[in-house]
Amino acid sequence: MSNAKVPRESFSFLQRLGENNNREWFTEHKKEFKVIETSVKDFYNTLLEKMKMHDEIEKLKMFRIYRDVRFSQDKTPYKTHFAGSFSRAGEHRRGGYYLRLKPGETFIAAGFWEPNKEDLLRIRKELERDATEFRETITAPGLRGKWGSIEGEELKTAPKGFDREHPDIDLIRKKQFIFVRKFSDKEVMAPGFIDEANDSFKAIRPYFELMSDILTTDLNGESLLK
Repeated sequence: MSNAKVPRESFSFLQRLGENNNREWFTEHKKEFKVIETSVKDFYNTLLEKMKMHDEIEKLKMFRIYRDVRFSQDKTPYKTHFAGSFSRAGEHRRGGYYLRLKPGETFIAAGFWEPNKEDLLRIRKELERDATEFRETITAPGLRGKWGSIEGEELKTAPKGFDREHPDIDLIRKKQFIFVRKFSDKEVMAPGFIDEANDSFKAIRPYFELMSDILTTDLNGESLLK
């Protein structure tokens, strides 16, 4: 079990930030924030090193605390969470990982958040032809035991060009293909949280391998990579 832990003071700070979400308060407490931010980044980087032992990760992207309020009705200037994404390396490796730390609302996620138009059509065509392997993969005990069921936004009816009576229309109408796992604050602060997150990411690999194969080949199984 790793000794790396989410710093307890990070949640305390985020709670206080939620109660004082203004520039004056943040400026007054910016030194404290920078110390906490460094500790949180250390946690993410430790998780990154663990993930590299079972996957090829290209990079970790930590998201800034500052909100983009230009097109939002909510004008509070700061996010009340820390978040980072882990990108897989190489065009033949598809899928991504995500971790958000927020008091009462921490979760990890993995999968395909916003597949582009071409990828979404390719996934749907594969499911239309035969969803057997897909269903077997997402319901395998190792994956389901960690993640539960697949989630994501979906259409209310069949996508254009697809039969609404298709037996796998529940999958075909999806716009996202993601898995989400939530954690309580107690679980996040426990010494084994980093290992539980890493083990969950490791458990998603069979799904990523299948989806990578689908998205890098055509319906005849021919590679789309140059």
